[in-house]
Amino acid sequence: MKNLIDHLSQYAAYHRDMRNIITHFVGIPLIVLAVAVLLSRPGWSSVSLGGLWISPALLATSAATLFYLRLDRPFGVLMGVLLALCLWAGACLAQQTTMVWLSTGIGLFVVGWVIQFIGHYYEGRKPAFVDDLSGLIIGPLFVVAEAAFLLGMRSKLQSSIEGKAGRTHKRNHKKSPA
Repeated sequence: MKNLIDHLSQYAAYHRDMRNIITHFVGIPLIVLAVAVLLSRPGWSSVSLGGLWISPALLATSAATLFYLRLDRPFGVLMGVLLALCLWAGACLAQQTTMVWLSTGIGLFVVGWVIQFIGHYYEGRKPAFVDDLSGLIIGPLFVVAEAAFLLGMRSKLQSSIEGKAGRTHKRNHKKSPA
């Protein structure tokens, strides 16, 4: 089984251009929120569980949070909190009209992916999930890890990842065709 360093290093190998990473700070949260919104129907409020909105989004979020906790407890807890916020927003939107719920979910999803593909244009490389579907669940964790690195946290983890994937750079240094 892959550990945290293995997952993040494999994903990071597709994301060494800082412009691509920056687009991921916007695109991935939009996509995660969109998925939470779209999976929040069908759903119902459970009085016995304190008004918790029960939906496919809750099941997906629970499974993802357990996966993140298995990889790393601090990141797992943070991911759980962030996903819970997405669940809350998804539940609020799921209780609106179908037009509001669906247009918001689809709109966030499309805008998020457009931003992602702009980033990969800068990178000059396809998204990680094309080669390994686990990139779809590692992407949000990658964004959280990169935010931690930018804040000066988890430097040992950052060094391990950069040792495998290489350092990030401001511009893609590929030679342009003559």
